[in-house]
Amino acid sequence: MPAVGGSIESISIDGRTFSVAADAETQRALGGFQNEVLANGDGSARIQKTRTPWSWEGLTLTIDDDRGDHEFLQGVADGNAFVPIACSLASGEVYQGEGIIAGGEAIQMNTQNATAEVSLSGPRKLTKQ
Repeated sequence: MPAVGGSIESISIDGRTFSVAADAETQRALGGFQNEVLANGDGSARIQKTRTPWSWEGLTLTIDDDRGDHEFLQGVADGNAFVPIACSLASGEVYQGEGIIAGGEAIQMNTQNATAEVSLSGPRKLTKQ
């Protein structure tokens, strides 16, 4: 079976489903460990493992003002808990985990396109359903 790329079909954040712009290029990191090899004085080496969270960046979500989507997303970002997240891909695969809206800026809605770009991150790993 060939590799299948393409548009993300939808994403569910704390039980609310959002459409994702078809042309959004996103980056997914499953989470796990980042390894660094450190030299020892005798020429041998050791491995330093640093645990990293999962992340999904560049998600361009459709925002419906009638549903209060912008306020909902800001509420998730303002919260103090990880929420259930699931992302459906064009391949039919679904990745899930617990996470929160992450990033350094407030969630901004593009009123012309009715979209908002968000990044998500969470503990442990994203897993296939």
